[in-house]
Amino acid sequence: MQRKFFFALVFALLLISSATASAAQYNIVVTHIVDETHSWHKACEFFKQEVEKRSEGKIAVTVYPNSQLGNEIDTIQSALTGGGVDVVITGESMMTYVPELGILGVPYLMTSDAHVEAVAGGEIGKEIENLMLMDGAGFRCLAYFVRGPRDVTANKAIRTPDDIKGMIIRTPASTITVSTFEAFGAKPTPMAFSEVFTSLQSGTIQGQENPLAMIKSGNFYEVQKFLCKTEHLRTWLYFAMSEQSYQALPADLQKIVSEVGKEMQKYEHELFLKDEAELEGFLASKGMTIVNDVDQAAFAKLADGAMQKLMAGEYKYLKPLYDKIKAAEPKK
Repeated sequence: MQRKFFFALVFALLLISSATASAAQYNIVVTHIVDETHSWHKACEFFKQEVEKRSEGKIAVTVYPNSQLGNEIDTIQSALTGGGVDVVITGESMMTYVPELGILGVPYLMTSDAHVEAVAGGEIGKEIENLMLMDGAGFRCLAYFVRGPRDVTANKAIRTPDDIKGMIIRTPASTITVSTFEAFGAKPTPMAFSEVFTSLQSGTIQGQENPLAMIKSGNFYEVQKFLCKTEHLRTWLYFAMSEQSYQALPADLQKIVSEVGKEMQKYEHELFLKDEAELEGFLASKGMTIVNDVDQAAFAKLADGAMQKLMAGEYKYLKPLYDKIKAAEPKK
């Protein structure tokens, strides 16, 4: 019944956007999981403004923040099956369709922002973008957004793996992330981002892990006392348009969408860097205690053990990309 209601709600929202954009020849529906203060949303608004202006009104863009059209997995499926969504912001969640994309969620694989940029903006990034395309049936990557490192929040300080043992921690629905937190000794519980705040509030889960920007946009500082700088995952996500939707546009409009996507990437990155410089102070001002003396080496050792075990078995197909990314680490 809940799923029927969800799809009915999505259909109603899309009908409204279609009616308001009726003067345009083409409509692009963009959706994401964060609120309007996040750099992703501001980037989406930039995309909307520029695409509509440069297409001279031939394209109308509607942006739905805050998981209004469903969680990330639901909207990926909608975009891939022509269900009304055209653009999503996604990365490792695409491993449901292309298992190799799980590489974007491997903890402690990339060691610095420079390492992430070298991978995402280089030949390895192009290889991953081709995987996203899924032989022309998947997503065209119009831009990528670098994410801040993911940290753990809790109501106690976490400095070593012993501190996290037995804790119920929300994670994304990723076998790699779940296996990693199991190796840490925690009890990982996958759930949609939109459900995390109330689950923390009720005590269903005891902690969660996300970049600083998501901790802020999710208001987790209201229900978590400690920000523990595990910095266990550095990665990026794609502003990805359904290839079916992209190919439905004439060539001149495809060019506009692609060009604006690249400009939006630069715009978002500037916002991201500004936000990252301010976010820790903001969270501290809201009462969170920042735990900087985390034994990241101990966590990394356990994460590597879990990953090596996975790659020795059912995840052996990740080894070539894993080795390439390791080798791309900039020399210090």
